[in-house]
Amino acid sequence: MHKKEGRATGIGAALASALFLGLTPIFGKQAIILGFSPLAVVALRTIMAAGLLLLLVATFRRSYLYIYPAGLLGCALAGAINGFGSLLYYIALGRLNASIGQLLFSLYPVFLAFWLLTDRQTFSLLTYLRMGVASAGVICLTYNQADGINWSGVALMLGAAAMYALHLPINQRVLYDIPAPTVTLYTLLAMSVVVVPVYLLFDRGLPDEHVSWWPLIGLTLVTFLSRLALFLGVKHLGGMQTALLGLSELFVAVTLSHLWLRETLGFFQWIGAALLVLSLTLIGLEKFSPKKRDARGGWLSWVRPPEVPPNIPWGR
Repeated sequence: MHKKEGRATGIGAALASALFLGLTPIFGKQAIILGFSPLAVVALRTIMAAGLLLLLVATFRRSYLYIYPAGLLGCALAGAINGFGSLLYYIALGRLNASIGQLLFSLYPVFLAFWLLTDRQTFSLLTYLRMGVASAGVICLTYNQADGINWSGVALMLGAAAMYALHLPINQRVLYDIPAPTVTLYTLLAMSVVVVPVYLLFDRGLPDEHVSWWPLIGLTLVTFLSRLALFLGVKHLGGMQTALLGLSELFVAVTLSHLWLRETLGFFQWIGAALLVLSLTLIGLEKFSPKKRDARGGWLSWVRPPEVPPNIPWGR
């Protein structure tokens, strides 16, 4: 694929992922309000999304089931980390407003920068500037919530952001050689292996039969679509650029939390939103370097084997 076409595909995928991810706290919070426990929400939506993708791949594109051992291990590690992060996210969502929870979660690019730096990846000065502007925006967005905020929920949501950020560079390594649907499938399956046992051990509860499942079904669909788009974006743009574009999910979450859940924003929160708009628009000035397919340095170099098998069936 041409470099410009790859960049356009990556930007489109990252923005699509942000759109779907912005719906996540809305559907998740609504499901919790209707009577689903946070553990039930994360377990059911993960296993249903993984099952849906497995069914589609097995039916229409079985070649995507192929993955080499190091790639499978990378997906398993990323999925396990993101699975624990998802548990923290939905427990926190049960204690925070959907808009505030998503605003705090949007700090994950800051955590991602740390993880990528430890993996010997570098960024431009403009990327650091965009991170700073985005962080200032998040601070403004949470400014007038200091008096009434649930601090245990804040700590859990920040932990979820750190774990979500950590799984991105791991999957980015895997995506050097593996298609996005394959990475999505095995990452979701690994997440299911983590979250479903936790639900069965510590919860098992479901609301009564009269409770609507539509928010949970909606959450399953946006999880399925957002993961596909997320990893396609990471494949073409890299983890950091995809994460910064992903901050646009805030606008979806904040707008729908106001219209659907009747949550509101104050003066400083609107300033924060403006700063996030600035961070997103600056991507037009970024210079994207071609990915180094032999990126073997850093603590994640083990994810890619020395030689990729020559008989890869993905193109069939």
